[in-house]
This record gives sequence, structure tokens and C-alpha cells, in this order.
Amino acid sequence: MSSLLYNRIGDGYNQTRKADPYISKRIMHFLSAEPGNKYLDMGCGTGNYTAALAETGIEFWGVEPSPKMLKEASRQHKNIKWVLGSAENIPLSDDFFDGCLATLTIHHWPNLKKGFVEISRVLKTSSRFVIFTSTPDQMKGYWLNHYFPEMMAESIRKMPSRNEIRLAAAGAGYAPAGEESYDVQADLQDLFLYSGKHRPELYLDENIRKGISSFASFLNSAERDRGLKRLRKDVQSGEIKAITGEFENPLGDYLFMCFESNKR
Repeated sequence: MSSLLYNRIGDGYNQTRKADPYISKRIMHFLSAEPGNKYLDMGCGTGNYTAALAETGIEFWGVEPSPKMLKEASRQHKNIKWVLGSAENIPLSDDFFDGCLATLTIHHWPNLKKGFVEISRVLKTSSRFVIFTSTPDQMKGYWLNHYFPEMMAESIRKMPSRNEIRLAAAGAGYAPAGEESYDVQADLQDLFLYSGKHRPELYLDENIRKGISSFASFLNSAERDRGLKRLRKDVQSGEIKAITGEFENPLGDYLFMCFESNKR
């Protein structure tokens, strides 16, 4: 689904999906990236995080299954190496990278286990693999469930659980190297699914919805019209504060997971 989906929503993607400084900082923290090494951004999209991280002076490569996304990445950032490929099929040699990041992409992988194994192949021993994702348990706490229950149910079904990620990682020779939950902040710059946690009016903007895969893939027109009508009404009346207050989640909204390759 990933390549076809992102070929479809590629137009205007960069208008709403920008690298968030705080998320970028935490990725670099877990990645422990060092000058002179090179790192893989798996599922890089149009390369927003790839480029932002490369601005630190460290070499980052982007691998992406969508030709349309990759073309846009290459057009904007000609000094970065971009490669057409998927998590399950990376057209590069063994032990090629010193680390890898995957930002909001693992739920698009057709086969999580194969993806981990393939990424392990192109990583050197003791390299780190940093994932930024959300889990089904976290997503059940999104107030979006109130307005778009069918869309959210399908999104949650597609999302690998924390345990599934850990098992896939272990099967590919990775050891846990740290986890950290993330709560959406009001100044978030990357307008992904729950970016409107504190700014519900964002979802009333069609351009923002177009850049979010759940809205682009799983929202039928009837639920869209019904949900947006209720949301618009609640935003205007102030009732939205009561609705959002019912969805506090101690698990956080998203999750950084860090693994270290211990392959032999």
C-alpha cells in the first residue's frame, strides 16, 4: 500500500509534513550519530527528516518505495543520496550503514519481520536502529476516535504493537537500547495524524488531511462529512474542550524505540 498511497498524496506533502526540531533532536540522541559515518532514513518520503538531520554535517541517505516522493526529495535536496527501495528490499550492499531511522513508516511495511531482517543486513554490527511510531494502545487514547471511529479503528488495526515490534527486532538480531514516549506539543511542525491534539481546527483544513495517510486511506466520504460537521460545531461552541478532556492517555501519544544490532 505504501508506494501507491504516497504516490497519490505526494502533491503538497511538504506543505504540511515538515521535520519537527524536537523529534529530530531526539532521533539524533538515540541514533548516537557520529561524523564520518553514514546513516539510513528508511521510508524517507520527500526527505524532510533526512535533510534536517543531514544539516548537522553527518551523512544521511534516504530510501523510499514511492517514486513520486523520491523525485520530490531529489529535486529539493540534490546533495543527498536517494535510493528507490523498500524496507524488505534495499538495493545496497551488506554492512553499508552505521545506523538507521524509521519515522512513522513501519505500519506501511508489508512484512515487519522481513523489513527488520533486511535493514539488519545493510547495518554494521553494533549499529543503532531508531523508530518513531505510535502503538495501538496509544492510538486508542486519541480524541479523533470520537469523530472518526471507523478511520481510527482501521488505523489502529494496521499499527504494529510494541510487542510485535520487539519480537520482530529480536528475530533480526536487535537488542533493546531504549524507549521514550512522546506527547504531542502545540508547536509541533510535522502535521501527522495526532498533530491536532491541541489544535483541533487543523483537521478542518483539507490540505492537512491530504498529508495524513489515515485520512487519505481509511476515511470514507460519509464518515468524513459527518465527523467534520460535528468537529466544526464543537470547535465553534467550545464543546471540543470537554471531548478532548475525556481522552487523556498516560501511555503518551507516540513512541521512540531504539535497538542495537548484535548480529554475528
